[in-house]
Amino acid sequence: MTLFIGIISMNAQTKEELEAQKAEKQAEADAATKEVEAIQAQIDALPGWHLSAFGTIGGSFSSFNNWYAQGSPNNDAGSIGFTVNANANLIQPKFFWRNALTTNLNWVKLDDRDDPTDEAGFVPTTDVFNISSLYGRNISKTWAVSALMEYRTTLLDNFNNPGYLDLGVGMTWTPITDLVVVIHPLNYNFVFADDDLIFESSLGAKIMVDYNKKIGDLNIKSNLSAFQSYESSDLSNWTWTNSLGYTIWKGIGIGFDFGLRSNKQEALNFALAQDPPTATGFDDVDNKLQSFYTAGISYKF
Repeated sequence: MTLFIGIISMNAQTKEELEAQKAEKQAEADAATKEVEAIQAQIDALPGWHLSAFGTIGGSFSSFNNWYAQGSPNNDAGSIGFTVNANANLIQPKFFWRNALTTNLNWVKLDDRDDPTDEAGFVPTTDVFNISSLYGRNISKTWAVSALMEYRTTLLDNFNNPGYLDLGVGMTWTPITDLVVVIHPLNYNFVFADDDLIFESSLGAKIMVDYNKKIGDLNIKSNLSAFQSYESSDLSNWTWTNSLGYTIWKGIGIGFDFGLRSNKQEALNFALAQDPPTATGFDDVDNKLQSFYTAGISYKF
């Protein structure tokens, strides 16, 4: 019995020693990770061009033959989509020039081979395109006088109908390397559309918050772009997009993208296109929150 208790005690002590070694190694690894992130932050702050890009690819395909349990026993179905987040930033002691591209495109198809009238090819669903260019002259370590150009539209369907072009000036705040906050009280929102009775350009204020961060193998990008019209709140809009990419092996990993948008002009345009129309004007339109998400394989360029 004494020998048995001694063996148990020795095993417990060995486990405790291993746990202590594990904790020590984990602390060393955490410290090394923080050092790497600190060095990367110094690299990101160095003068010159800083380029980065990552994206998400998602897709699925299926084919059924004589599968009588479902409504369309003979069909081919599939979906494919991808997102790209790219940045090209020129950082200098006295000024900066930040350029960003975000696009999210997705297609789906359901080809019922027994129905010759249905759509056999891929049809675009998610369709997001955004490009921006921000120039600033530093007046302090964290503040700059700046000018912004941002363009938003769709590429696959209804290109530039509507399209939004923001041009404005104001201030930019960069409290940390990875965060950029644009505050432009003087901004003109040009709206391009076939129906100029619904879509109107106006003068207003522009707020844009952009966050880019790499934490180990995790890439994070979040962008909020908001326009507040001085003429009418009906002409205001905002869009918030987010992208996450986690690298598992040689640049390949998993990714997730989602976005939210509120735009009363787009809601009214959609309502008036219904048969019968579900609204008569801005006063009775149901401006529902718009959203999308994409999940799939990611790749770090």
